[in-house]
Amino acid sequence: MQEQKINLVPRAGLKASGGIAEGQKLKFHVMRFNPQEPGAKPRMQTYELEEAYGMTLFIALNEIREKQDASLQFDFVCRAGICGSCAMVIDGRPTLACRTLTKNLGTEITLAPLPFFELIGDLSVNTGKWMRGMSERLEGWLHMKDPNPDLRRMEQKMDPDLADKIYELDRCIECGCCVAGCGTARMREDFVGAVGINKIARFRLDPRDARTDEDFYEVIGDDSGVFGCMTLLGCHDVCPKELPLQTQIAFIRKKMVREGMLG
Repeated sequence: MQEQKINLVPRAGLKASGGIAEGQKLKFHVMRFNPQEPGAKPRMQTYELEEAYGMTLFIALNEIREKQDASLQFDFVCRAGICGSCAMVIDGRPTLACRTLTKNLGTEITLAPLPFFELIGDLSVNTGKWMRGMSERLEGWLHMKDPNPDLRRMEQKMDPDLADKIYELDRCIECGCCVAGCGTARMREDFVGAVGINKIARFRLDPRDARTDEDFYEVIGDDSGVFGCMTLLGCHDVCPKELPLQTQIAFIRKKMVREGMLG
């Protein structure tokens, strides 16, 4: 087999070896608002920054906060697209700042916090509060068939294909992008969103879980659950982990329709 060579061409104005861009200026238009500050109103603030080779929005925002404005609020933890903390609206699209390269954006970039969630300040929102409430409502944990399992015994074997299907749904990082991109969530604050439906799909597959479709129907078989989805599939389009949300929503809806008819 002939060896294939790949030439990496840096963006115009950038050094291939890394470092600061030569004359390449980026403008960041950031929504600023501190709800804890009396009389404060939302406003847009612009920051300018020289682009560096391989720069992500996470790197850019940290440089702005360290060198220009220490009051700028945004969240980050892992820098690897695993924690979901840095989710925000980037040029109108909910996604992760740590996975977004500035070279893939224009020279003027608009940043805003995720809608729907409680705003902490600037680009920081409290997704954890909503995610916990949703998980408690759906009882998003394993309901063991054996209430008193022997922890000294070897774990029960699982079919590899089934384990892969469960793992695929378990990759959700609860970043909130799917909810932020959801039309139904804008109209119904009690909607569980694709993240909630995906959670049900995950436990429905698990052979260790004692719940039946009748049990799942009780928590998502209404307009605040799977029947509230308008099938706009903004959730599927913006999921940074590329989960099969479209397939799971359709599948769970089909199963819940059947359960509703039987009930």
